[in-house]
Amino acid sequence: MSEAFEREQQNNDSLAALQSKVSQLRHVTVDIYDQARDQGVIDSTSETFSTMTTSLKGSARRLGVMASQGNKVAVMKLAGIIVGTCVLLYWTCSWLFF
Repeated sequence: MSEAFEREQQNNDSLAALQSKVSQLRHVTVDIYDQARDQGVIDSTSETFSTMTTSLKGSARRLGVMASQGNKVAVMKLAGIIVGTCVLLYWTCSWLFF
């Protein structure tokens, strides 16, 4: 009788160890899934920044062409936009950080 009880206890211990390993494997699988999903977000963000960079390069090229043609009104508008953006950025940063 004691031998059967001992074997049952060993089986229970083995089952508990197996359940622990399955649980750890499940957590690892979930972590891998989360990492893969995060990588998809990173790829999407990288693509967005790449598109934005291309757009900014095109805009800068068009502004350069406009400035080289000597359109004084357009150049003054551009200068006003740049100065206004800098003042707005300075005001926003000083409001947020001080």
